[in-house]
Amino acid sequence: MTATILDGRALAKTLREELRADTQAFIQNNGIAPSLAVVKIAGDPASDRYTRTIRKGCEEIGITFTEHTLPPETTQAMLEETISALSFDRTIHGILLHLPLPPGLDSARAIAQIDPTKDVDGVHPYNAGLLAMGRPGLIPNTPAGGMELLLRNNIPLKGQHATVVGRSVVVGKPMALLLLNEHATVTIAHSRTKDLAAVVRGADIVVAATGKPGLITGDMIKPGAVVVDFGVNVLEDGRVVGDVDFDSVVRVASAITPVPGGTGPVTNVMLLRNVLRAAQQQMARHHH
Repeated sequence: MTATILDGRALAKTLREELRADTQAFIQNNGIAPSLAVVKIAGDPASDRYTRTIRKGCEEIGITFTEHTLPPETTQAMLEETISALSFDRTIHGILLHLPLPPGLDSARAIAQIDPTKDVDGVHPYNAGLLAMGRPGLIPNTPAGGMELLLRNNIPLKGQHATVVGRSVVVGKPMALLLLNEHATVTIAHSRTKDLAAVVRGADIVVAATGKPGLITGDMIKPGAVVVDFGVNVLEDGRVVGDVDFDSVVRVASAITPVPGGTGPVTNVMLLRNVLRAAQQQMARHHH
């Protein structure tokens, strides 16, 4: 059998249309648009590309976008001051700090300056704590995108065994917690796991988030399992591949997210959805 392809581009289009309608409703009800501020340090081409993608997404949906690009010689104090000012600015609903920061700047201290209710990347310890307690606030966008692909494709999660390979703070750990919130039985595997193949083979749902191209192969997959691939690895020949060896796994799994075109496109929409959610919560709070 060949796996169903979980098409992230198609889902992202649907989600964008829903989000555009919800954003227009917000604007009509509140007389203002949701607003996102991006904070970044100048000089990183990857960060410039990412910012352009977000700006375009905001324009499509009706979110106000502002960019705060700080000079390469920015100090920790200057960075924290910028973030703190945006946290206190009631016209800004979401703050996105572009990571990683250049050497010499402390991202944990910078993130701590983000008002947790404006933390649209879901990276503040307060939001991580809420997620761990099973009452998610603003959740990280990459795992949120993966969950959306599973839920919208009616993949059963309750009581299913999910193995998450990778324990990063931005993808692996929050994904494991989101699956747990949906009543899956969750195993977290990582680079020090003994006999990874055996741990993966037991799973009904396999999530790969390691940054190692082709780590998960078809012989590790239980026939009929669902595979979510968060890997984005650029090979020497310029091809972009996931952490899953697609060609071997697609023959064994029942469903799989491709790379590119799987979790990536949905992740970008999740960020914008967090901006709207943050705006809705802030408006509700200010009106009481």
